[in-house]
Amino acid sequence: MAAQFNLEQYGINVSDIIRNSSPARLYEIALGSEKGSAIVNSGALAIVSGAKTGRSPKDKRLVDSAPSNQDIWWGDVNIKLDEHTFMINRERAIDYLNTREMIYVVDGFAGWSTTHRLKVRIICTRAYHALFMHNMLVRPTTEELENFGDPDYVIYNAGLFPANRHTSHMTSKTSVDLSFEKGEFVILGTGYAGEMKKGVFTIMNYLMPKKNILSMHCSCNEGDNEDVSLFFGLSGTGKTTLSADPRRKLIGDDEHCWSDEGVFNIEGGCYAKCIDLTHEKEPEIYDAIRYGTVLENVIYDKDSRKVDYTNSSITENTRAAYPIEYINNAKIPCQGGHPKNIVFLTCDAFGVLPPVSKLTPTQAMYHFISGYTAKVAGTEMGVTEPQATFSACFGAAFLVWHPSKYAEMLAEKMEKHGAKAWLVNTGWSGGAYGEGSRMKLSYTRAIIDAIHSGNLAQAQTVPDPVFKFEVPTTCENVPESILQPRQTWSNPKKYDETLSKLARLFQNNFTQYESGCKAEIVDAGPKL
Repeated sequence: MAAQFNLEQYGINVSDIIRNSSPARLYEIALGSEKGSAIVNSGALAIVSGAKTGRSPKDKRLVDSAPSNQDIWWGDVNIKLDEHTFMINRERAIDYLNTREMIYVVDGFAGWSTTHRLKVRIICTRAYHALFMHNMLVRPTTEELENFGDPDYVIYNAGLFPANRHTSHMTSKTSVDLSFEKGEFVILGTGYAGEMKKGVFTIMNYLMPKKNILSMHCSCNEGDNEDVSLFFGLSGTGKTTLSADPRRKLIGDDEHCWSDEGVFNIEGGCYAKCIDLTHEKEPEIYDAIRYGTVLENVIYDKDSRKVDYTNSSITENTRAAYPIEYINNAKIPCQGGHPKNIVFLTCDAFGVLPPVSKLTPTQAMYHFISGYTAKVAGTEMGVTEPQATFSACFGAAFLVWHPSKYAEMLAEKMEKHGAKAWLVNTGWSGGAYGEGSRMKLSYTRAIIDAIHSGNLAQAQTVPDPVFKFEVPTTCENVPESILQPRQTWSNPKKYDETLSKLARLFQNNFTQYESGCKAEIVDAGPKL
Protein backbone atom coordinates (compact mmCIF):
# COMPACT_ATOMS: atom_id res chain seq x y z
CA MET A 1 0.00 0.00 0.00
CA ALA A 2 2.78 2.46 0.93
CA ALA A 3 4.59 1.94 -2.38
CA GLN A 4 1.46 2.82 -4.36
CA PHE A 5 0.69 5.96 -2.40
CA ASN A 6 1.65 9.20 -4.13
CA LEU A 7 1.01 12.93 -3.96
CA GLU A 8 0.95 13.71 -7.65
CA GLN A 9 -2.44 15.43 -7.36
CA TYR A 10 -0.66 18.19 -5.40
CA GLY A 11 2.24 18.49 -7.84
CA ILE A 12 4.54 16.60 -5.47
CA ASN A 13 6.66 13.96 -7.20
CA VAL A 14 8.84 12.63 -4.39
CA SER A 15 8.95 8.84 -4.61
CA ASP A 16 9.94 8.04 -1.02
CA ILE A 17 6.82 8.89 0.98
CA ILE A 18 6.41 7.61 4.52
CA ARG A 19 2.72 7.58 5.36
CA ASN A 20 1.33 7.13 8.87
CA SER A 21 4.52 5.52 10.07
CA SER A 22 4.93 3.89 13.46
CA PRO A 23 6.54 5.98 16.21
CA ALA A 24 9.47 3.54 16.26
CA ARG A 25 10.38 4.26 12.65
CA LEU A 26 9.96 8.01 13.14
CA TYR A 27 12.21 7.84 16.22
CA GLU A 28 14.85 6.09 14.17
CA ILE A 29 14.77 8.63 11.36
CA ALA A 30 14.66 11.63 13.71
CA LEU A 31 17.67 10.42 15.67
CA GLY A 32 19.63 10.09 12.44
CA SER A 33 18.58 13.36 10.83
CA GLU A 34 17.43 15.86 13.48
CA LYS A 35 20.21 17.83 15.14
CA GLY A 36 19.81 17.88 18.90
CA SER A 37 17.42 14.91 19.02
CA ALA A 38 17.77 12.23 21.70
CA ILE A 39 15.89 9.59 23.62
CA VAL A 40 15.65 10.78 27.23
CA ASN A 41 15.48 8.51 30.26
CA SER A 42 11.67 8.35 30.24
CA GLY A 43 11.72 6.99 26.66
CA ALA A 44 10.39 10.23 25.12
CA LEU A 45 11.94 11.76 22.01
CA ALA A 46 13.56 15.11 22.82
CA ILE A 47 13.74 17.48 19.87
CA VAL A 48 14.61 21.09 19.08
CA SER A 49 12.01 22.91 17.00
CA GLY A 50 14.44 25.47 15.59
CA ALA A 51 14.67 29.26 15.76
CA LYS A 52 10.93 29.51 16.43
CA THR A 53 9.86 28.03 19.77
CA GLY A 54 6.31 29.33 19.67
CA ARG A 55 3.59 30.36 17.25
CA SER A 56 3.95 33.40 14.97
CA PRO A 57 0.49 35.04 15.16
CA LYS A 58 1.59 38.21 13.36
CA ASP A 59 2.55 36.11 10.33
CA LYS A 60 -0.77 34.26 10.12
CA ARG A 61 -3.00 35.13 7.15
CA LEU A 62 -6.45 34.10 5.91
CA VAL A 63 -7.21 34.24 2.22
CA ASP A 64 -9.74 36.92 1.34
CA SER A 65 -12.01 34.87 -0.94
CA ALA A 66 -15.75 34.47 -1.38
CA PRO A 67 -17.82 33.24 0.29
CA SER A 68 -15.81 32.84 3.53
CA ASN A 69 -14.72 36.49 3.52
CA GLN A 70 -18.29 37.45 4.43
CA ASP A 71 -18.03 35.42 7.64
CA ILE A 72 -14.55 36.25 8.91
CA TRP A 73 -13.84 38.62 11.80
CA TRP A 74 -11.17 40.63 9.99
CA GLY A 75 -8.61 42.60 11.99
CA ASP A 76 -5.46 41.98 14.01
CA VAL A 77 -6.34 38.30 14.54
CA ASN A 78 -7.48 37.45 11.02
CA ILE A 79 -5.30 39.39 8.59
CA LYS A 80 -6.23 39.38 4.92
CA LEU A 81 -4.17 37.74 2.19
CA ASP A 82 -5.06 37.80 -1.50
CA GLU A 83 -5.43 34.51 -3.36
CA HIS A 84 -2.55 35.28 -5.75
CA THR A 85 -0.06 35.64 -2.88
CA PHE A 86 -1.38 32.47 -1.28
CA MET A 87 -0.67 30.60 -4.53
CA ILE A 88 2.87 32.01 -4.62
CA ASN A 89 3.52 30.72 -1.09
CA ARG A 90 1.84 27.41 -1.91
CA GLU A 91 4.07 26.94 -4.95
CA ARG A 92 7.13 27.86 -2.90
CA ALA A 93 6.20 25.19 -0.35
CA ILE A 94 5.57 22.52 -3.00
CA ASP A 95 8.81 23.38 -4.81
CA TYR A 96 10.67 22.86 -1.54
CA LEU A 97 8.87 19.58 -0.80
CA ASN A 98 9.92 18.36 -4.25
CA THR A 99 13.60 18.90 -3.39
CA ARG A 100 13.43 16.39 -0.53
CA GLU A 101 14.46 12.78 -0.97
CA MET A 102 11.90 11.70 1.61
CA ILE A 103 8.73 13.30 2.92
CA TYR A 104 6.12 12.29 5.47
CA VAL A 105 2.35 12.10 5.30
CA VAL A 106 0.04 11.84 8.29
CA ASP A 107 -3.63 11.23 7.56
CA GLY A 108 -5.91 11.59 10.55
CA PHE A 109 -9.11 13.06 11.88
CA ALA A 110 -9.94 16.31 13.63
CA GLY A 111 -12.71 15.31 16.03
CA TRP A 112 -13.73 12.06 17.73
CA SER A 113 -17.29 12.34 16.43
CA THR A 114 -17.58 10.09 13.39
CA THR A 115 -20.43 12.32 12.21
CA HIS A 116 -18.66 15.67 12.39
CA ARG A 117 -14.93 14.90 12.12
CA LEU A 118 -12.71 16.32 9.37
CA LYS A 119 -10.19 14.34 7.36
CA VAL A 120 -6.83 16.12 7.59
CA ARG A 121 -3.65 15.37 5.64
CA ILE A 122 -0.25 16.61 6.84
CA ILE A 123 2.59 16.72 4.30
CA CYS A 124 5.90 17.53 5.98
CA THR A 125 9.69 17.08 5.80
CA ARG A 126 10.60 16.34 9.43
CA ALA A 127 10.05 13.05 11.25
CA TYR A 128 9.45 15.16 14.36
CA HIS A 129 6.49 16.88 12.73
CA ALA A 130 5.04 13.57 11.59
CA LEU A 131 5.29 12.08 15.08
CA PHE A 132 3.83 15.24 16.60
CA MET A 133 0.74 15.13 14.38
CA HIS A 134 0.47 11.35 14.78
CA ASN A 135 -0.03 12.16 18.45
CA MET A 136 -2.25 15.22 18.03
CA LEU A 137 -4.75 14.03 15.39
CA VAL A 138 -7.28 11.27 16.05
CA ARG A 139 -5.51 8.21 14.68
CA PRO A 140 -7.44 6.20 12.06
CA THR A 141 -7.78 2.45 12.28
CA THR A 142 -6.11 0.36 9.59
CA GLU A 143 -9.42 0.04 7.77
CA GLU A 144 -10.15 3.78 8.06
CA LEU A 145 -6.71 4.57 6.67
CA GLU A 146 -7.18 2.22 3.71
CA ASN A 147 -10.47 3.96 2.91
CA PHE A 148 -9.34 7.47 3.81
CA GLY A 149 -9.79 8.87 0.30
CA ASP A 150 -9.31 12.57 -0.35
CA PRO A 151 -8.85 14.76 2.74
CA ASP A 152 -11.02 17.72 3.61
CA TYR A 153 -7.94 19.84 4.37
CA VAL A 154 -4.26 19.59 3.46
CA ILE A 155 -1.42 21.14 5.46
CA TYR A 156 1.78 21.74 3.48
CA ASN A 157 4.48 22.10 6.11
CA ALA A 158 7.59 23.46 4.40
CA GLY A 159 8.68 25.18 7.59
CA LEU A 160 12.40 24.65 6.97
CA PHE A 161 12.13 26.87 3.89
CA PRO A 162 11.54 30.61 4.35
CA ALA A 163 8.91 32.83 2.84
CA ASN A 164 10.20 35.45 0.43
CA ARG A 165 10.06 38.72 2.34
CA HIS A 166 9.72 40.64 -0.93
CA THR A 167 6.42 38.87 -1.63
CA SER A 168 3.40 41.09 -1.00
CA HIS A 169 1.98 41.06 2.54
CA MET A 170 4.98 39.18 4.01
CA THR A 171 6.21 40.65 7.30
CA SER A 172 9.07 38.21 7.90
CA LYS A 173 10.55 34.96 6.64
CA THR A 174 7.65 33.18 8.34
CA SER A 175 4.26 32.85 6.69
CA VAL A 176 1.30 30.76 7.88
CA ASP A 177 -1.54 30.93 5.35
CA LEU A 178 -5.01 29.36 5.34
CA SER A 179 -7.50 29.18 2.47
CA PHE A 180 -10.96 27.94 3.38
CA GLU A 181 -12.03 27.83 -0.26
CA LYS A 182 -9.13 25.58 -1.28
CA GLY A 183 -9.05 23.60 1.95
CA GLU A 184 -5.30 24.19 2.23
CA PHE A 185 -2.88 25.49 4.84
CA VAL A 186 0.71 26.51 4.01
CA ILE A 187 3.58 26.86 6.50
CA LEU A 188 6.88 28.54 5.59
CA GLY A 189 9.76 29.69 7.74
CA THR A 190 8.97 28.08 11.09
CA GLY A 191 9.71 24.65 12.51
CA TYR A 192 7.40 25.04 15.50
CA ALA A 193 4.98 22.11 15.38
CA GLY A 194 2.25 23.95 17.27
CA GLU A 195 1.44 25.88 14.07
CA MET A 196 -0.08 22.68 12.63
CA LYS A 197 -2.11 21.93 15.76
CA LYS A 198 -3.56 25.43 15.99
CA GLY A 199 -4.08 25.55 12.24
CA VAL A 200 -6.41 22.58 12.55
CA PHE A 201 -8.18 24.27 15.46
CA THR A 202 -8.65 27.46 13.42
CA ILE A 203 -10.22 25.39 10.63
CA MET A 204 -12.61 23.78 13.11
CA ASN A 205 -13.39 27.20 14.58
CA TYR A 206 -14.67 28.25 11.18
CA LEU A 207 -16.42 25.13 9.94
CA MET A 208 -18.13 23.86 13.08
CA PRO A 209 -20.24 26.97 13.84
CA LYS A 210 -21.59 26.74 10.28
CA LYS A 211 -23.10 23.41 11.41
CA ASN A 212 -24.42 24.90 14.69
CA ILE A 213 -21.58 23.18 16.56
CA LEU A 214 -19.71 25.31 19.10
CA SER A 215 -15.92 24.96 18.90
CA MET A 216 -14.18 25.80 22.17
CA HIS A 217 -10.68 26.37 23.56
CA CYS A 218 -11.18 24.50 26.83
CA SER A 219 -10.50 21.31 28.75
CA CYS A 220 -13.24 18.82 29.56
CA ASN A 221 -13.80 16.03 32.06
CA GLU A 222 -16.60 13.71 33.18
CA GLY A 223 -17.69 12.38 36.56
CA ASP A 224 -18.96 8.93 37.55
CA ASN A 225 -22.52 10.05 36.87
CA GLU A 226 -21.53 11.04 33.32
CA ASP A 227 -21.76 14.72 34.29
CA VAL A 228 -19.55 16.72 31.94
CA SER A 229 -17.72 19.93 32.87
CA LEU A 230 -15.90 22.42 30.65
CA PHE A 231 -12.95 24.47 31.91
CA PHE A 232 -11.98 27.71 30.16
CA GLY A 233 -8.97 29.74 31.20
CA LEU A 234 -5.86 31.52 29.98
CA SER A 235 -2.32 30.51 30.93
CA GLY A 236 -1.66 30.41 34.67
CA THR A 237 -5.30 30.14 35.76
CA GLY A 238 -5.15 26.44 36.70
CA LYS A 239 -7.09 24.97 33.79
CA THR A 240 -4.81 21.95 33.37
CA THR A 241 -4.45 21.33 37.10
CA LEU A 242 -8.16 21.54 37.91
CA SER A 243 -9.39 19.54 34.91
CA ALA A 244 -6.85 16.76 35.53
CA ASP A 245 -8.84 15.32 38.42
CA PRO A 246 -8.01 11.66 39.19
CA ARG A 247 -11.64 11.17 40.34
CA ARG A 248 -12.98 12.19 36.93
CA LYS A 249 -12.30 11.00 33.39
CA LEU A 250 -10.44 13.35 31.06
CA ILE A 251 -12.20 13.87 27.73
CA GLY A 252 -9.55 16.33 26.57
CA ASP A 253 -7.19 19.08 27.69
CA ASP A 254 -7.47 21.84 25.09
CA GLU A 255 -9.93 21.79 22.15
CA HIS A 256 -13.54 20.61 22.04
CA CYS A 257 -16.82 20.89 20.15
CA TRP A 258 -20.36 20.95 21.52
CA SER A 259 -22.89 19.49 19.09
CA ASP A 260 -26.52 18.40 19.41
CA GLU A 261 -25.22 15.00 20.53
CA GLY A 262 -22.89 16.34 23.24
CA VAL A 263 -19.20 17.16 23.56
CA PHE A 264 -16.31 15.67 21.62
CA ASN A 265 -12.58 16.29 21.73
CA ILE A 266 -11.04 17.64 18.52
CA GLU A 267 -7.64 16.08 19.20
CA GLY A 268 -6.15 12.65 19.64
CA GLY A 269 -3.54 13.84 22.09
CA CYS A 270 -2.40 16.45 24.57
CA TYR A 271 0.14 19.26 24.23
CA ALA A 272 1.20 20.05 27.77
CA LYS A 273 3.50 22.75 29.09
CA CYS A 274 6.57 21.32 30.78
CA ILE A 275 8.26 24.26 32.47
CA ASP A 276 8.83 23.42 36.15
CA LEU A 277 6.97 20.13 35.72
CA THR A 278 7.18 17.74 38.68
CA HIS A 279 5.51 14.46 39.51
CA GLU A 280 4.13 16.00 42.69
CA LYS A 281 2.40 18.91 40.92
CA GLU A 282 1.22 17.18 37.73
CA PRO A 283 1.48 13.38 38.10
CA GLU A 284 -0.76 12.60 35.12
CA ILE A 285 1.30 14.73 32.73
CA TYR A 286 4.63 13.60 34.20
CA ASP A 287 3.73 9.94 33.78
CA ALA A 288 2.51 10.51 30.21
CA ILE A 289 6.01 11.55 29.11
CA ARG A 290 7.29 8.20 27.91
CA TYR A 291 8.04 6.30 24.70
CA GLY A 292 6.08 7.90 21.85
CA THR A 293 5.96 11.35 23.46
CA VAL A 294 7.60 14.33 21.73
CA LEU A 295 9.48 16.62 24.13
CA GLU A 296 10.12 20.04 22.59
CA ASN A 297 13.06 22.30 23.45
CA VAL A 298 13.91 20.80 26.84
CA ILE A 299 17.37 20.57 28.36
CA TYR A 300 18.63 17.16 29.49
CA ASP A 301 21.80 15.70 30.98
CA LYS A 302 23.94 14.29 28.18
CA ASP A 303 24.91 11.19 30.20
CA SER A 304 21.90 10.31 32.34
CA ARG A 305 19.40 11.69 29.81
CA LYS A 306 17.40 13.09 32.72
CA VAL A 307 15.36 16.15 31.74
CA ASP A 308 15.75 19.37 33.71
CA TYR A 309 12.22 20.77 33.53
CA THR A 310 13.29 23.92 35.39
CA ASN A 311 15.70 24.89 32.60
CA SER A 312 14.27 27.50 30.24
CA SER A 313 17.48 28.36 28.41
CA ILE A 314 15.93 27.48 25.03
CA THR A 315 12.44 28.73 25.85
CA GLU A 316 9.87 28.99 28.64
CA ASN A 317 7.51 27.27 26.22
CA THR A 318 8.82 23.73 26.65
CA ARG A 319 6.16 21.21 25.64
CA ALA A 320 5.22 17.53 25.59
CA ALA A 321 2.95 16.05 22.89
CA TYR A 322 1.54 12.59 23.63
CA PRO A 323 -1.50 10.47 22.71
CA ILE A 324 -4.40 11.05 25.08
CA GLU A 325 -4.48 7.38 26.05
CA TYR A 326 -1.20 8.05 27.89
CA ILE A 327 -3.37 9.74 30.53
CA ASN A 328 -4.49 6.90 32.81
CA ASN A 329 -8.02 8.20 33.38
CA ALA A 330 -8.68 9.37 29.82
CA LYS A 331 -12.08 8.51 28.41
CA ILE A 332 -11.74 6.71 25.07
CA PRO A 333 -13.42 7.55 22.75
CA CYS A 334 -13.09 11.17 23.85
CA GLN A 335 -16.77 12.06 23.84
CA GLY A 336 -19.39 12.90 26.44
CA GLY A 337 -22.91 14.17 26.95
CA HIS A 338 -24.04 17.76 27.23
CA PRO A 339 -22.08 19.79 29.81
CA LYS A 340 -23.69 20.29 33.18
CA ASN A 341 -21.22 22.93 34.38
CA ILE A 342 -19.09 25.53 32.59
CA VAL A 343 -16.21 27.00 34.57
CA PHE A 344 -14.43 30.20 33.56
CA LEU A 345 -11.10 30.31 35.40
CA THR A 346 -9.33 33.58 36.09
CA CYS A 347 -6.26 34.43 38.13
CA ASP A 348 -7.24 37.86 39.43
CA ALA A 349 -4.03 39.45 40.67
CA PHE A 350 -6.05 42.54 41.68
CA GLY A 351 -7.58 40.37 44.42
CA VAL A 352 -11.14 41.71 44.10
CA LEU A 353 -13.10 38.98 42.32
CA PRO A 354 -14.81 36.37 44.54
CA PRO A 355 -13.41 32.82 44.61
CA VAL A 356 -16.60 31.72 42.87
CA SER A 357 -19.56 33.48 41.26
CA LYS A 358 -22.69 32.18 39.56
CA LEU A 359 -23.36 33.64 36.10
CA THR A 360 -26.59 34.02 34.18
CA PRO A 361 -26.44 32.94 30.50
CA THR A 362 -26.14 36.60 29.47
CA GLN A 363 -23.35 37.22 31.99
CA ALA A 364 -21.69 34.06 30.72
CA MET A 365 -21.68 35.55 27.22
CA TYR A 366 -20.10 38.77 28.52
CA HIS A 367 -17.36 37.02 30.50
CA PHE A 368 -16.78 34.51 27.71
CA ILE A 369 -16.15 37.32 25.24
CA SER A 370 -13.99 39.16 27.80
CA GLY A 371 -11.75 36.17 28.59
CA TYR A 372 -10.12 37.85 31.58
CA THR A 373 -7.14 37.07 33.74
CA ALA A 374 -4.47 39.28 35.34
CA LYS A 375 -0.74 38.78 35.49
CA VAL A 376 1.38 39.79 38.45
CA ALA A 377 3.50 42.92 38.44
CA GLY A 378 6.48 42.74 36.12
CA THR A 379 9.58 44.28 37.68
CA GLU A 380 11.60 44.11 34.46
CA MET A 381 9.52 46.88 32.88
CA GLY A 382 9.02 48.79 36.10
CA VAL A 383 5.40 47.68 36.39
CA THR A 384 4.28 47.90 39.99
CA GLU A 385 0.67 46.73 39.75
CA PRO A 386 -1.17 43.77 38.19
CA GLN A 387 -1.71 43.77 34.44
CA ALA A 388 -5.13 42.79 33.10
CA THR A 389 -5.14 40.39 30.15
CA PHE A 390 -8.18 39.80 27.96
CA SER A 391 -8.49 37.17 25.22
CA ALA A 392 -11.89 36.78 23.56
CA CYS A 393 -13.48 33.37 24.19
CA PHE A 394 -10.29 32.45 26.06
CA GLY A 395 -8.56 31.92 22.70
CA ALA A 396 -8.77 35.05 20.54
CA ALA A 397 -5.81 34.01 18.37
CA PHE A 398 -7.79 31.10 16.91
CA LEU A 399 -11.21 32.68 16.36
CA VAL A 400 -12.53 33.15 12.83
CA TRP A 401 -16.05 34.49 13.42
CA HIS A 402 -16.78 37.53 15.59
CA PRO A 403 -16.57 36.51 19.28
CA SER A 404 -20.28 37.23 19.74
CA LYS A 405 -21.16 34.28 17.47
CA TYR A 406 -19.39 31.81 19.76
CA ALA A 407 -20.84 33.51 22.86
CA GLU A 408 -24.40 33.40 21.58
CA MET A 409 -24.01 29.73 20.68
CA LEU A 410 -22.69 29.06 24.18
CA ALA A 411 -25.68 30.75 25.83
CA GLU A 412 -28.11 28.99 23.50
CA LYS A 413 -26.68 25.58 24.35
CA MET A 414 -26.54 26.39 28.06
CA GLU A 415 -30.24 27.22 28.12
CA LYS A 416 -31.24 24.29 25.91
CA HIS A 417 -29.38 21.71 28.00
CA GLY A 418 -29.58 23.30 31.46
CA ALA A 419 -25.87 23.99 31.95
CA LYS A 420 -24.72 26.35 34.71
CA ALA A 421 -21.85 28.83 34.34
CA TRP A 422 -19.38 29.80 37.05
CA LEU A 423 -16.55 32.31 37.33
CA VAL A 424 -13.81 30.90 39.56
CA ASN A 425 -10.94 33.11 40.75
CA THR A 426 -7.71 31.21 41.42
CA GLY A 427 -5.81 34.44 42.04
CA TRP A 428 -5.36 36.67 45.04
CA SER A 429 -7.36 37.19 48.23
CA GLY A 430 -7.00 39.77 50.99
CA GLY A 431 -5.37 42.30 48.68
CA ALA A 432 -3.72 42.55 45.30
CA TYR A 433 -0.48 40.82 44.40
CA GLY A 434 2.19 42.03 46.82
CA GLU A 435 -0.28 42.55 49.67
CA GLY A 436 -2.72 39.66 49.65
CA SER A 437 -2.02 35.96 49.21
CA ARG A 438 -2.74 33.48 46.43
CA MET A 439 -5.94 31.50 46.82
CA LYS A 440 -5.21 28.12 48.36
CA LEU A 441 -5.49 25.32 45.84
CA SER A 442 -7.38 23.29 48.44
CA TYR A 443 -10.09 25.98 48.54
CA THR A 444 -10.37 26.08 44.75
CA ARG A 445 -10.59 22.29 44.58
CA ALA A 446 -13.33 22.37 47.23
CA ILE A 447 -15.23 24.91 45.12
CA ILE A 448 -14.92 22.74 42.00
CA ASP A 449 -16.07 19.70 44.03
CA ALA A 450 -19.12 21.67 45.25
CA ILE A 451 -19.92 22.66 41.68
CA HIS A 452 -19.74 19.05 40.55
CA SER A 453 -21.82 17.74 43.44
CA GLY A 454 -24.54 20.32 42.83
CA ASN A 455 -24.26 21.69 46.36
CA LEU A 456 -23.01 25.10 45.26
CA ALA A 457 -25.99 25.57 42.98
CA GLN A 458 -28.20 25.28 46.08
CA ALA A 459 -26.20 27.71 48.23
CA GLN A 460 -27.55 31.12 49.17
CA THR A 461 -26.04 34.00 47.22
CA VAL A 462 -25.63 37.77 47.40
CA PRO A 463 -25.18 40.01 44.34
CA ASP A 464 -21.82 41.63 43.67
CA PRO A 465 -22.39 45.41 43.85
CA VAL A 466 -20.43 46.14 40.64
CA PHE A 467 -20.29 43.00 38.50
CA LYS A 468 -23.85 41.99 39.47
CA PHE A 469 -23.20 38.23 39.42
CA GLU A 470 -24.40 36.11 42.34
CA VAL A 471 -21.79 35.21 44.96
CA PRO A 472 -22.38 32.10 47.13
CA THR A 473 -22.20 32.78 50.87
CA THR A 474 -21.26 29.22 51.86
CA CYS A 475 -19.22 26.39 50.40
CA GLU A 476 -18.12 23.24 52.16
CA ASN A 477 -14.44 23.29 53.18
CA VAL A 478 -14.04 26.98 52.27
CA PRO A 479 -14.08 29.70 54.99
CA GLU A 480 -17.12 31.95 54.59
CA SER A 481 -14.97 35.10 54.89
CA ILE A 482 -12.94 34.02 51.84
CA LEU A 483 -16.09 33.91 49.70
CA GLN A 484 -16.72 37.64 50.21
CA PRO A 485 -13.47 39.29 49.07
CA ARG A 486 -14.18 42.71 50.59
CA GLN A 487 -14.13 41.08 54.04
CA THR A 488 -10.59 39.79 53.44
CA TRP A 489 -9.11 43.25 52.81
CA SER A 490 -7.74 45.24 55.77
CA ASN A 491 -8.69 48.43 53.93
CA PRO A 492 -12.25 48.11 52.53
CA LYS A 493 -12.04 51.52 50.85
CA LYS A 494 -8.99 50.42 48.88
CA TYR A 495 -10.89 47.28 47.90
CA ASP A 496 -13.75 49.40 46.53
CA GLU A 497 -11.29 51.55 44.56
CA THR A 498 -9.54 48.49 43.10
CA LEU A 499 -12.84 46.83 42.21
CA SER A 500 -13.93 49.97 40.36
CA LYS A 501 -10.60 50.08 38.55
CA LEU A 502 -10.97 46.48 37.37
CA ALA A 503 -14.55 47.18 36.26
CA ARG A 504 -13.32 50.06 34.10
CA LEU A 505 -10.71 47.79 32.54
CA PHE A 506 -13.50 45.36 31.63
CA GLN A 507 -15.60 48.17 30.17
CA ASN A 508 -12.73 49.62 28.15
CA ASN A 509 -11.78 46.22 26.76
CA PHE A 510 -15.35 45.42 25.73
CA THR A 511 -15.74 48.54 23.58
CA GLN A 512 -13.98 46.74 20.71
CA TYR A 513 -16.77 44.11 20.61
CA GLU A 514 -19.85 46.27 21.24
CA SER A 515 -20.71 46.92 17.60
CA GLY A 516 -20.96 43.18 16.93
CA CYS A 517 -22.84 42.27 20.12
CA LYS A 518 -26.46 42.42 21.11
CA ALA A 519 -27.32 45.14 23.64
CA GLU A 520 -28.16 42.56 26.33
CA ILE A 521 -24.58 41.22 26.23
CA VAL A 522 -23.06 44.70 26.61
CA ASP A 523 -25.49 45.39 29.45
CA ALA A 524 -24.33 42.27 31.33
CA GLY A 525 -21.01 43.88 32.19
CA PRO A 526 -20.02 45.67 35.40
CA LYS A 527 -21.90 48.83 36.46
CA LEU A 528 -20.19 51.74 38.18
